[in-house]
Amino acid sequence: MKHSWHLWNRWLMTTPIRALTEAYTSAQLIRNIEIEHFNGQKITVDSDKLSESVMTYWQGCLQRNLNNINIRLTEFQLSRSFIKNDDIDFLEKLKFIDEVINKYKSQDEEIELSPGTSTIIESNPTNLTINNGTSSENNIHASKLPKISQKTGIFPRSIGRTFKRISRDLSPRAEQDILKNYAVSRNRTKRSVRFLILLIIVPLLTQNISKIVLINPMVERVRGEAAAQIFINTDMEEEAFKEIRHFEAILKLEKLINPTLEITPEVIEAKVKEKAVEIAAASRKKSSNAISNAFADVLSLISFALVIFFSKKDIVFLKSFMDEIVYGLSDSAKAFLIILFTDIFVGFHSPHGWEVILEGLAEHLGLAANRNGIFLFIATFPVILDTIFKYWIFRYLSRLSPSALATLKEMNE
Repeated sequence: MKHSWHLWNRWLMTTPIRALTEAYTSAQLIRNIEIEHFNGQKITVDSDKLSESVMTYWQGCLQRNLNNINIRLTEFQLSRSFIKNDDIDFLEKLKFIDEVINKYKSQDEEIELSPGTSTIIESNPTNLTINNGTSSENNIHASKLPKISQKTGIFPRSIGRTFKRISRDLSPRAEQDILKNYAVSRNRTKRSVRFLILLIIVPLLTQNISKIVLINPMVERVRGEAAAQIFINTDMEEEAFKEIRHFEAILKLEKLINPTLEITPEVIEAKVKEKAVEIAAASRKKSSNAISNAFADVLSLISFALVIFFSKKDIVFLKSFMDEIVYGLSDSAKAFLIILFTDIFVGFHSPHGWEVILEGLAEHLGLAANRNGIFLFIATFPVILDTIFKYWIFRYLSRLSPSALATLKEMNE
């Protein structure tokens, strides 16, 4: 035990140096790729000497190393705040890491404004500050741009856009621009889908693995040593009581139907007692499972927050990707989806769905279903959601897509 504690303490005290060393190693890998394959320049899709498959491979290597650098630098900063273990060369390593990663910050901003995003911005000029990057400088810069809707001219704006598209298609670099834009768009789509999958899989895996491997055995051990109560709420106790009464009633019914069966009161009592022991074991396991669910859910939420924290750039990609999908839908499809979601969450039959969800959540956490609390939630929360939906439709949909709003009104009528 003492040896294990010594190893753990040694590992903890060397965390800042270890994290910085791993970040420095990833930065060296990026620099070596630049020197060996890109003539010392940064890794970019503009290179004409490499094929598309090779370029995709190097882009993947770059992204993996950049992500590892960001994670290790965060680990270095957090651990260094309470562990003072300075390395003589740590300033030089940090300087080298900054020199490597600073090249690719502008590249991420360039990918954010990919062709799909620029199309959205062009077709929705009033939404400039929403669809651009996340930094305040980008928002300020976008807010200073003149809005197309505020301009007035002799000719319609569509004529100017048509001439720009023709001149762009006739440009000598049109083919290269198309290939570059396609590569950027595909990279954005891959990162968006991968990030969306991570948002779903990581919390689910964390919840299930931590519950099975770590939390459930600990809860079983603690409850077994403390001889904890079998039922953790009144609903479980009432359910067990009903099950025992039902089992006893079945035995008495069999005795009445078949008088030849030798079912004496003593036999009935013995079988009921055996059934009670079985129900008690199942209820104890169910109680332990509910307690484990609560702790596992907390770890799942923490993992979800960590994925969000370490994937801030991917959030921008996902937002751009979702905007492109939404704005690419027809007006009828937009109206259909709005009606579908509003009817599910705030429609006439939605209270039954909310009741099932809340009762299932209470059972999942081992809580007694409070009927008054559930009815109060159903009476207030869907109303708030309905108000938010109506405000969004009035405030934004009428401005972004008037035709979709007209279609929505016709479908509602």
